[in-house]
Amino acid sequence: RRPPRSTHCISSAASDVYKRQGEDCKCLDQIVTVQTLSGTGALKIASELLYKTVPKETKIYISDPTWPNHPDILTGSGFVNQELYPYYDAASNSLNFKGMMESLSKAPPGSIILFHGCAHNPTGIDPSKEQWKELIDLCKAKSFVPFIDLAYQGFASGDLDNDAFVPRAFAQSGLEFLVAESFSKNVGLYGERIGALHVVCAKKESVPKVLSNLKSSIRAMYSNPPCHGALIMTKILTNPKYTSEWKEELSKVAGRIQEMRKLLYEELVALKTPGSWEHIIKQIGMFSYTGLSKEQCKALVEKHHVYLLESGRASMPGINRSNYEYLAKAIREVVTNIPKQ
Repeated sequence: RRPPRSTHCISSAASDVYKRQGEDCKCLDQIVTVQTLSGTGALKIASELLYKTVPKETKIYISDPTWPNHPDILTGSGFVNQELYPYYDAASNSLNFKGMMESLSKAPPGSIILFHGCAHNPTGIDPSKEQWKELIDLCKAKSFVPFIDLAYQGFASGDLDNDAFVPRAFAQSGLEFLVAESFSKNVGLYGERIGALHVVCAKKESVPKVLSNLKSSIRAMYSNPPCHGALIMTKILTNPKYTSEWKEELSKVAGRIQEMRKLLYEELVALKTPGSWEHIIKQIGMFSYTGLSKEQCKALVEKHHVYLLESGRASMPGINRSNYEYLAKAIREVVTNIPKQ
């Protein structure tokens, strides 16, 4: 019977997440890695571990907005003390970093803070590296437990190393933290449910205890993860030729999304669409928080058959050279005729 732990590929991924090739990472022997049912499974197993090990009154802070499944996963594991921290500034379509820091500064010591590692879902807005360093300093000062959802590594910038900045920075901080990692999007294995949970412990002696706890949760929940996607990842990560091809193709995918953002932005400007649209090219990853109102989004769906969420979140990969002009015209029409309340 195959144990509910990582195959070689996931162990390799742990090293790749926490250090660049040739760099030294002192915490590698303090990392527990288990294969999971993609990123969602990693979030669930991590939530189970945290609920078992932290005081029951511990609060967990999530960004406002966040991926809608986050609160449900946490609630299902027993976390009823959930708090939102400011993240998105609707007026400027940008990061509300000041509000974020002020809110987290007031959080009780030992709180769990759920961060998006890169390409924030749904806004497409990430803190800068300098801002991340401030957040890490705050986490250390308040003894927070960082919980990082790394669902889109490679989709933010097209570079796996660049998009691993956040977990690597936390690894250098000496903090204990968790990373839920997904290979669904960046390898195109969505249907295979392949991901990993990495738990970075404060000391090496904690590793076997944490691993035993994780195995117990996995065994009770789904016994073993599927092997097909893991075997594909093994081939990719253990063969330099395949690894190079994967990185090159991922860069092209991310580059195409960035190109579509630029085309849409330029067309909106050319059409003299009311308002500022620079946030579309400043945001990164698969999604954009367009800044459109609920009523404007509804009109896009019903009149123009442009489908997006009522929150204004749009999927950038759905844009191509055949439809960006139509999309821009549709946005201009609803923005012009349906003013925001």
